[in-house]
Order: sequence, then structure tokens, then C-alpha cells
Amino acid sequence: MFVGSVLIVLALVGVTVPQAGTADAARRCADVHVLFARGTAETAPPLGVTGIAFERSVRAALPGKRVRVEAVSYRASSDFRDKLAFAHTFIDGVKSAQTRIKQIAAACPSTDIVVGGYSQGAALAAYAVADDVRMPPSYAAYQRYTPKPLPASIAPHVKAVVLFGPPSDRFLRDAKAPTMHVGRAYRGKTARYCAAGDTICNGARLGGPNAMHLLYPVNGMTDAGARFVARRA
Repeated sequence: MFVGSVLIVLALVGVTVPQAGTADAARRCADVHVLFARGTAETAPPLGVTGIAFERSVRAALPGKRVRVEAVSYRASSDFRDKLAFAHTFIDGVKSAQTRIKQIAAACPSTDIVVGGYSQGAALAAYAVADDVRMPPSYAAYQRYTPKPLPASIAPHVKAVVLFGPPSDRFLRDAKAPTMHVGRAYRGKTARYCAAGDTICNGARLGGPNAMHLLYPVNGMTDAGARFVARRA
């Protein structure tokens, strides 16, 4: 059922996996640089189906601007049996995103940076711009592994944070994971999109994704997210 739903979404979006550009294009600073993290084991890596749809929406919303879209380098693991190993892959992704944000800001100071993600990737994006990551008491021994906050000087470069289907506070508490706290400097720049009935983000108890969680590429919310970006970039 899950695979079938994904195939339907792929067919509706008409997904093609983006090809790498030339070295010269990679070095050229864009007007807007989107850094996006895909969802858990999401198809069409590295951006994932939702990220590809968001890219198309952003490009359409910013005609005449040079837009670069890049995937966060992380596994988007679906192996929840080994919680510590999963946490390491996730934290590595947060640190990778933070590293790229700092690199883009340093190399292209006039570029507007957009940080985004879907599902697990939305949580990753939120943690990347958090002031701190508060571990539950049962995981206090692992606090030293949590990512450090971005330097304050980075915040002006990040114009928008866009989260699709981010896990709710209850979902994260049930999973004994830290809740998401977007940093103070980024709160007014953050847009969260939760489809009606999506049990990952609507406050339902911990469980697997339902059909509503798969529809962000086609339910109009990537267009809404792109309009949010266009108002800020």
C-alpha cells in the first residue's frame, strides 16, 4: 500500500532525478540557495519526492532569479530498531546541514539561504537552526553528542525555514526524542505545513505514516511554501 501510494505520487508529480551541473555552475553564487532534507527512506533521493516538488514550486515563484537547490547529505534512515545508531545518522545530518549553511554564507554572502525538509528531514532542518537540543532525561548521557547552535552571524543569511509534515511534539515525546525548538532568530522566518489528517504532524500518538503524509508534493503545500520563500527572498 505504501509503495503503491508513492508510485501514484511519483506519477502525478512526473518526478525526474536532477542531474549534477557543471563545476562552473556549482561555483557560481545563486540568488537563492535551498538546502532541503528528504523524509525517511523517501524515494527519488537525494532530494526526495517532496524536495523535487518544492524545487519546482520555488523556481516558479521566483522567475528571473538564480535558484540552486541542494540536498542535505544524510541517510534518512528507516531503521528505528537501533535507536542509538539511528540518532547518530540523524545528528550527522544536522551537522552536515549546519556545515553547508555556514559554507554557503561564507562563500556567497549575498545569497538568500532557505532551509527546508519533509518529515524526518523537517525535524533535521528545525534542529539545524535550533538554539539548543534538549535531550530527554533518559538520554542525558548523550547530550555531548548533540549539535551546537549556528553562530549568531549566520541568521541574517537564512531568509526562510520551511517544514513539511514535521513530527509533532507528542510524536517526538512518544518516540523519546528531543522536541523541536527553532531558534529565536529563525522563528519569524519559519513556516510549518501539516496536511489535515497527517498523523505524523497533527498531534496523534506515535505510529507509522498514513496516506495524508505522502501527499505534500501534490496537495498544494509546496506551492504555499514557495510563496512564503518568495515573500522573504
